[in-house]
Amino acid sequence: MHQPLSMRTQMIAIVDDDEAVRRAMGSLLRSLGHSVAAFDSAEAFLESGQVSSTTCLITDVQMPGMSGLDLQKRLIADGHRIPVIFLTGFPDENVRIRALKAGALAFLSKPFDQPELAEHLEKALKAN
Repeated sequence: MHQPLSMRTQMIAIVDDDEAVRRAMGSLLRSLGHSVAAFDSAEAFLESGQVSSTTCLITDVQMPGMSGLDLQKRLIADGHRIPVIFLTGFPDENVRIRALKAGALAFLSKPFDQPELAEHLEKALKAN
């Protein structure tokens, strides 16, 4: 099954300090036909020059330096309305509520359910 060209050209950014997660997530998303850019920190993503071309952001919550929640807050403050999907190895209901209230599309626990991630990603890409 081929995706429309517009879906294949949309760029998904992965921000996670865990290299294994970045590699696995990148492989999964590429296998679904998406363009992917991976970053080891929120700061690296912000400095990459790729923020404005990002269609969806998949980010870890807890990272050294700027957290995923801080990244979301910064993007909103800078006027970037990128759909955000959070992944976390440390699910916390208060953090989940904060992320969703700030506009996150999803808040998933690691290990995440691949079909659930794909469903949220599809919603994000349709919104753009």
